[in-house]
Amino acid sequence: MKTPWSLSTTVRNPERILPFLRVLKEMEWENFDESGQIKFQTLLIQNRLYKPIGLDEQKSNYYETAKDKMSFIEAEEIFKHMKTRSKTLQKSLWLRGRTSVAPLTKMGLAIARKSYGAVHITDLWNAFLDGNLDIGDIYFRFFIKWQLPNPDSSDYKFENGYNIKPFIGVLHLINSVNIKSIKIWEKTKWISKQEFSLFCPSLINFKNIEEYADEIIKLRLEIKGKDRQEQKAIFDAYRLSFAQDFLNTSDTESIGKLLNNLKDYGDNAIRYFRLTRFLYIRGGGFYIDLEPRREIEIENLLNFDNAESIKFNNKEDYLGYIADISEPKLPWESEKEYIRIIIKLIEDIQNYEKELKVLHKENLDYQQLNKEELKKYILQLRQYRRDLQDQENHNKSQGIEQIYEYIEQLGNIFNLDDRPILLEKLSSLGLNALNDALKIKPNYPVGDDNEPTFTAPANTPDIECYYKNFNAICEVTMLNSRDQWYNEWQPVMRHLRDFENKNLDKKAYCLFIAPRIHRDTLNTFWTAVKYEYEGKKQYIIPLTINDFIQLLRILIEIKDNENILTHEEIGHLYDKIINTAESSSNSTNRLSKIPETINSWHENITF
Repeated sequence: MKTPWSLSTTVRNPERILPFLRVLKEMEWENFDESGQIKFQTLLIQNRLYKPIGLDEQKSNYYETAKDKMSFIEAEEIFKHMKTRSKTLQKSLWLRGRTSVAPLTKMGLAIARKSYGAVHITDLWNAFLDGNLDIGDIYFRFFIKWQLPNPDSSDYKFENGYNIKPFIGVLHLINSVNIKSIKIWEKTKWISKQEFSLFCPSLINFKNIEEYADEIIKLRLEIKGKDRQEQKAIFDAYRLSFAQDFLNTSDTESIGKLLNNLKDYGDNAIRYFRLTRFLYIRGGGFYIDLEPRREIEIENLLNFDNAESIKFNNKEDYLGYIADISEPKLPWESEKEYIRIIIKLIEDIQNYEKELKVLHKENLDYQQLNKEELKKYILQLRQYRRDLQDQENHNKSQGIEQIYEYIEQLGNIFNLDDRPILLEKLSSLGLNALNDALKIKPNYPVGDDNEPTFTAPANTPDIECYYKNFNAICEVTMLNSRDQWYNEWQPVMRHLRDFENKNLDKKAYCLFIAPRIHRDTLNTFWTAVKYEYEGKKQYIIPLTINDFIQLLRILIEIKDNENILTHEEIGHLYDKIINTAESSSNSTNRLSKIPETINSWHENITF
């Protein structure tokens, strides 16, 4: 029986790639035999990157100490506990480590297999570590090569109809739907999330791309002009018929399972494919399109690759191809195409400059640049465009209606998708709105539309804030339980200390925003404020989301009275909260006084 393709067993969550690879790096040049696989899994446990269920209180406490990681002996105890609970591990003790490393080898970031001998970290990973590639580049380079079937997986076979590079196939499908839509409606119609989930994961052969595009157009024509209830009935009936044909069965249980899976598979694919910056979300998040700002790259890619799978002699050849950073040569990597990209970027930038009324930035004489210089210049232009987009966000954030929108989304955040990403975005926009900051710099990766594609990397603050008289970082989390403490406390204080050391000319604060502040998190931050962290006091301001909303409500009141909230006033609030912490006998007392401190500060603001 055919099954749709899924990313869940192929790729690792972006936030886990870096820490998993750092652990594997400790084992580079060691053999990845059974003992090496056991060691890798034990190291993941030691670094608190894997936590099995059913731990007793003592073993659970190994995850909750103030140290960066537990001892290796403690990690071995937990691994032995895993063995006692799993009949599979009792037969194959190394299996868990082999499973944990699999997504890293599948993506070409490492070579770690028993048959290959020593662990080796690939050039692709080293380029990521050196900052030459970001998380979006990593996923793009994997997805343009990932194909079904492939010698590394027995799940999909040519004889069962599989012959596709899913990411490339999705790009072709959206492009074909857009072209057909223009012929009928004289404008592109993109692909809805519902259509994406139904047609994209079930697109298992590149030869079916045009047929699927025709089916989407046919379904739209059938729905056109109907009311919402009729549209839903037509779409639901089509889904049912589609699933029956795909599975070649009328078994209701199998059909129901497929339709449920397709939604999950589609949502997951959108999330990961968007990291490449080649997909663009339109229509309030309901439609998926090709990124118009990558038009030249996409045009070249679609002309170069029809999404057909490549034949490989064996697994080694396939994995070697996946890991080779120089393959394939991207079709736009020429002086001619780089210049086309630059011209389009400059046009886009000039539109932003005109809209923002900023002084035009002189461009390089790119006609005199060689290929590598052109490539670097493209990166510079994209960064400058992001700076302009950040300025646009700052300008928009000054409107009262916009601030009301931030408040509404923050208050409703548990009902929204991609909550961690959204909290970083809304916190950044709220900080832009609050006062006269020189620069609010979110560190999350973004698409060309400046919308975040994922959360900020683990080795940087979520948001950096620069003001005339002081600086700050902002760290956010959606965690509520004790996980908040052992996931956040050390990175937050380390990020603040590193930020302080890079900006010695000004006092530095840290805002920590969460739905609620766990008592252990609060106690640790209170100790750093009242006493020290690494020998010096720190200025950490823990705020609940409701506290941050209250600041935005105060801002609206101030704007309604045609006044401005300056960063000096916000600095006074931060100092009041810090002083409360220093004078409190315990951390719990400090937390209870933060809303009271905000209200007192509000009453005493003078203009």
